Amino acid sequence: MEDHCYLFAYGTLKPGERAFEQLCQPLVMATQAAQAEGRLYHLPLGYPAMTLESGWVQGVLLTFPSADCLPPIDAFEEYYPERPHASEYQRSFHPIYDVNQQFLVAAWIYTMEPDRVLALKGQWLPQGWWSHPETA
Repeated sequence: MEDHCYLFAYGTLKPGERAFEQLCQPLVMATQAAQAEGRLYHLPLGYPAMTLESGWVQGVLLTFPSADCLPPIDAFEEYYPERPHASEYQRSFHPIYDVNQQFLVAAWIYTMEPDRVLALKGQWLPQGWWSHPETA
């Protein structure tokens, strides 16, 4: 059985965005346009947050050879597995779908609690897509 690690990227970890080249590109084996159930917000801090509310978020499914890629990405996303309540984001496993909403695989996703998004004055992106203005 394959021992690949799958990560759904919807923000700065997507190809073409600022964190992809340093954190993902050296290890990523494949990328595929994908979507996940949730709601996407732009934060005034200059990056997005996804919640598990109703809706669809557009992104990219990243395939890595193993979960060894996760610790540096966890640090970048301010997710602390040993202290999840002190984390900016939570990392959890969710179903990922292709652009036609056909199931692909379960993957890791970094999500934020809706009350945290509200406190940070997140702006809902109803189209479910985020891109940094400099890369748009």
